[in-house]
Amino acid sequence: MKDPKMLEKKEQLLQLVRGFCQEYLDEDYGQLSCKMVEKLGRKRTVPFMSGKLEIWAAGIIHAIGTINFLFDKSFEPYVSVHDICEYYGAAQSTTSQKSKLLRDMFKMGHFGGEFATQVSEQNNPFNKLISVNGIIVSDDFFEK
Repeated sequence: MKDPKMLEKKEQLLQLVRGFCQEYLDEDYGQLSCKMVEKLGRKRTVPFMSGKLEIWAAGIIHAIGTINFLFDKSFEPYVSVHDICEYYGAAQSTTSQKSKLLRDMFKMGHFGGEFATQVSEQNNPFNKLISVNGIIVSDDFFEK
């Protein structure tokens, strides 16, 4: 049986991440952020039961943004770490620490994985690599 207090906090956290994603990001980031909140809610010891929800929300956006190049101006959408921290009223160091905790918890990395945006997955440079007799080569090498 689900703890009503946990469900209430989870709903508050979902509202926090949805609000930021609707204002600054796109639907893809919104879905990924909500997915992470749902996964956190299924942990045996629910991490967001302790600490401020605003810091958890900032950490979630930062973690997903980090692996999807959100902080690179050449990518769309673009948001700075300062914007995230200012929105949630969190310190950059605290947000970065929470982000690192989440990235380690879910084994998140660049290019792929369950928290990659569709754009990031499409632009993955490893998509064009294949193995031929144990040697990795680009599929551009072969005629089509």
